[in-house]
Amino acid sequence: MSYFNLTPGPYHSGADSPSGSSVFDLPTQSERFVGQSAPSPNTAGATATEEVSERTNLSENSPTFLVISGGTGCNSICSAFGNACYVLPVSDDGGSSSEIIRVLGGPSIGDIRSRLVRLIPPAAPSSPLDCIRNLLAYRLPATHTEPEAREEWRSIVEGRSTLWAGIPNDRKEMIRRFLVHFESEVLKRAHKNFSFVNGSIGNYFLSAAQAFFRSLPSAIFLFSSITNSQANILPAIVTNHTVTIAAELENGEKLIGQCEISHPARSEPYINVTVSDSEATSPVDELGVVIPPQRNILFQSGSKSNYAPLNARISRLYYINAYGNEIHPSPNAEYIANLSFSDVLVYSCGSLWTSVMPCLALRGVASSIARSRSLRAKVLLLNSRNDRETDGYTAVDYVKTVAQTLNTSHHSQSYGGLGRAETTYPISAFITHLVYLRGTAIAVDIAGITRLGVQCIEVESYVDETTQMPQFDAASVRRAIVDDILADIPDH
Repeated sequence: MSYFNLTPGPYHSGADSPSGSSVFDLPTQSERFVGQSAPSPNTAGATATEEVSERTNLSENSPTFLVISGGTGCNSICSAFGNACYVLPVSDDGGSSSEIIRVLGGPSIGDIRSRLVRLIPPAAPSSPLDCIRNLLAYRLPATHTEPEAREEWRSIVEGRSTLWAGIPNDRKEMIRRFLVHFESEVLKRAHKNFSFVNGSIGNYFLSAAQAFFRSLPSAIFLFSSITNSQANILPAIVTNHTVTIAAELENGEKLIGQCEISHPARSEPYINVTVSDSEATSPVDELGVVIPPQRNILFQSGSKSNYAPLNARISRLYYINAYGNEIHPSPNAEYIANLSFSDVLVYSCGSLWTSVMPCLALRGVASSIARSRSLRAKVLLLNSRNDRETDGYTAVDYVKTVAQTLNTSHHSQSYGGLGRAETTYPISAFITHLVYLRGTAIAVDIAGITRLGVQCIEVESYVDETTQMPQFDAASVRRAIVDDILADIPDH
């Protein structure tokens, strides 16, 4: 049996590449990684060794974590969690995902791809695993013209690109076949004029696998298998259809789609219930599907700090179908199951309303969190500053917003013999600890939060050179949860 070598070796793409190995011959991770999220993919050599040693120490009697997050907010702190399961939303409609959704439909896979790439184990430079990571993390430049982007995509899908160098032939051909499948699906919908500018190769691969298997969990498994990852990533909702969120403001105004809520790129909403003559359908389009009007959204990460405030605060987040009607999708059954045996629930830092809330505004999640007998701590990581979604929020607002979303009436548990009686849980049933950074720009009323039944934990971390604001890192999060919180809570 031929194994995937995580150290530099003689394998290169081309005639000298091994041809007898199989993608599923990849060894499960060494014992120090089993059941744990992988270290940062940006480490190698001595740095990788140090992180491995650090995680080996952490693995001893390590608690199990269920981390609710989305986007890139949690990526930098993944190594803080041993035995972690990550729940991510499938409602992002920006960046490369927006173009895939516009043309092919299906759930958004951008956040999931980002986390999968982040959790690829470290490998020496130019090793097969490192080369696969570089390919799946590659993004076609946003500065390219459409013909330039298409030409580069053509060199990749045809196997001519230098990005394939160092990837053994069997892995290369398996990955390339899914990229060819993606190309085929795009060509079937040529009338929609797919744009490859700013396109993520990892997104294309994951989207093709999802379309081929008709299963996002299967696509995630395939991605994890070829990258030698033991990452446990769960989509909040398991579906083959496009998932759209909407926000209702306190003034009654409604915003449609994650980008429109968080970082709007244009004035038109995502959902449009009319189809113009120029948006003609084709035989491969699903019946009743409305073609979204916007194109590839080029999101700049710095734009979230330079935002135009909303006209009013968000009062609730909900899901809608293609016709703008509110729906109540069921959560991933594996997500609910993990709430019943995880030790720690973490609401990660990041966008509160568009990254965390889509995972909470689902039927049955509230009671599963509140009534879990295994959860020893339920921790909210407070951002260092507000964004467009939370402009003017204090820490109390963050805590109350999470509880309010979970306590929304259609999530509540009805009990037989009590008619239409419903349960409203106290805040402490959802959040037991608030972890905040020293120097945060968000006001933290410790006394007020304590009265809500939530304990406050202050941590010190590094200061971002660009924003001059404190940011969470893996070490600070680990100290807060493992050393400060769990150390004071007895095991069940």
